[in-house]
Amino acid sequence: MATSLRAFVFLDSLQPQLAAHICTTCRGYFPVPYVASLFVEIAPGMAIHGIIDTALKGTRVHPATLVVERAYGMLEVHHEDKGEVRSAGDSMLRFLEAKEEDRIKPKLVSNTIIRAIEPMHAMILDKIRFGSMIEPGQSLFILECEPAAYAALAANEAEKAADVKLVDVTPYGAFGRLYMAGSEAEIDAAAEAAVAALKGITGKEPASFKDK
Repeated sequence: MATSLRAFVFLDSLQPQLAAHICTTCRGYFPVPYVASLFVEIAPGMAIHGIIDTALKGTRVHPATLVVERAYGMLEVHHEDKGEVRSAGDSMLRFLEAKEEDRIKPKLVSNTIIRAIEPMHAMILDKIRFGSMIEPGQSLFILECEPAAYAALAANEAEKAADVKLVDVTPYGAFGRLYMAGSEAEIDAAAEAAVAALKGITGKEPASFKDK
């Protein structure tokens, strides 16, 4: 089965909350704030092992996350030297015999803001999150995208743009999901930055999702 490139996104400066969130969920090498980072998603999932192998043999990047789902594989690598991360990405593309523009263009599946969240709703989210807690009365921004790895880009750019709290982000699986909390004005700014970041990614149009 041919390996296809689903997501390929370079983050020039990993923001502090996203870096901390990766540390709470990853099993690899923890990133620190402001390092360069690369998220790659491919199909089928098991092919991700060959991709990370070629990057580690050719560069000094550190892997934080390696996920193999039923259909998709996702990895994150990082380094304080942006050139190392760029070189790792180039080696992955050569391995796949692909170009960056062969990636799938992000599809915004859900984009919702819940204002003045109710206490019991906040309580449920606080029980399942890996990031910051959301407090009753704050606004909640929820984003869902396909391919999933682009949720990391949305989280990073939203954190750059506004004073918000990263509640949770899931950049792997069938769909990526992002939850952010804050004041109404800050959440509006964060949502605008996240959506603009996804719309700014070029690539091939996504096919209709089919659960494998």
